[in-house]
Amino acid sequence: DEDVADAPFYKPPEDSPEMMYLLERREELGGGVPRRAVSDETLEMPPAELFDEFKKGTEGREVSTTMAFVRILSKLMRANIGKRVVPIIPDEARTFGMEGLFSQFGIYSHIGQLYEPVDAGSLMYYKEATNGQILEEGITEAGSMSSFIAAGTAYATHGFHMVPFFVYYSMFGFQRIGDLVWAAADMRCRGFLVGGTAGRTTLNGEGLQHQDGHSHLLAYPVPNLRSYDPGFAFELAVIIRDGLERMYARNENVFYYLTVENENYAMPPMPEGSEEGILKGLYRFQEGDKSKSRPRVQLLASGPIINQALRAQELLSEEFGVAADVWSLTSFRQLHDDGVETERWNMLHPGEKPRRTYVSECLDETEGPIVIASDYVKALPNSLSRWFPRAPVCLGTDGFGRSESREALRDFFEIDFRYIAWGALQELAKEKKIKKGDLEKAVKKLQIDPDKPNPARS
Repeated sequence: DEDVADAPFYKPPEDSPEMMYLLERREELGGGVPRRAVSDETLEMPPAELFDEFKKGTEGREVSTTMAFVRILSKLMRANIGKRVVPIIPDEARTFGMEGLFSQFGIYSHIGQLYEPVDAGSLMYYKEATNGQILEEGITEAGSMSSFIAAGTAYATHGFHMVPFFVYYSMFGFQRIGDLVWAAADMRCRGFLVGGTAGRTTLNGEGLQHQDGHSHLLAYPVPNLRSYDPGFAFELAVIIRDGLERMYARNENVFYYLTVENENYAMPPMPEGSEEGILKGLYRFQEGDKSKSRPRVQLLASGPIINQALRAQELLSEEFGVAADVWSLTSFRQLHDDGVETERWNMLHPGEKPRRTYVSECLDETEGPIVIASDYVKALPNSLSRWFPRAPVCLGTDGFGRSESREALRDFFEIDFRYIAWGALQELAKEKKIKKGDLEKAVKKLQIDPDKPNPARS
């Protein structure tokens, strides 16, 4: 009793029941030294046919890339890997069109559903269940990201692959929980981060809290993150299939960031031979008039702004006699990483034939000015400009913007089809491919206001 006040350290004898129990338990838990025991399990990939419908286009029916993503997700949850898929939503699943999954797969609750939801009489009612598959965490991106990390590292902690899809407002990802994203990278987490309502002009009416124009820039420093901004349903399908293959068939320590939007438009069929370019970050989606007599330009765009480039292509051809090739830029990050890696290899191998960047392979043989437009800040295209054969005109969404219509926002940020065409015409005038008088007529036809406020400072 006198010794108790000092709380002395006591170690039972080695052969005591207490020590024998502790040692046995420690052995069952993997030994006395912590180690990362990674399972070599691989998942059988879903059949390629699962993605075929997205390669055919929507035949004129207008959908958003968010709707296409939810369709892909629901098909994966019914496929052979379905039980491994973990959809995670911090809030507002209905905003992303995911309510159709509620009744089919249920929302996980360890106590089940103890109340009657207000939409109990509807077809897609809010269904909680002890065996629910969807994690709806409430308004907590940090909590949802923690679930993503737990599922994405299950291959190492439990020897069992899980396939998490964390869907959230894109503005609330890297900006709010960037430290947890870095922790996920450090832990070699696998899975898909899906930034919904991405881009600075995609969601009008809800103020600056949703106008994300910089998440892809914030994603740059994360070493093992592959980031994509697809504009079409087939691009999204190709990227997700590639991610499943890399992370769960080849066991690569990478994870993915995909941005999806809520703007509806007809999805085209997948151009033949475009898969490699989609994954590398750039491919020619639509070639312009092949006439040699016309001036030519190259229009590059990512996400939904690809549609503005296509409108600019049509405008340039019909109104100004300029042929334009339209390129889909699916990933600034992949192009940037390729450029940096190519430069490094050339620096370390001075005696060998220099390698070409993928951007150079795509554009060195093309003609005319290059214009790059996206729903993101200009720092993204500017980060690639050193590898372009000609200095590009970079259009982006620097500044706060205003909560207005998409058309008004894109005019404000100077990224709509008129400004894309104007950027191309200006460069053609510098090269003396069109007359200065034609440029003066163009500014009036396109209704460009030279004295409008700078969006980056307004």
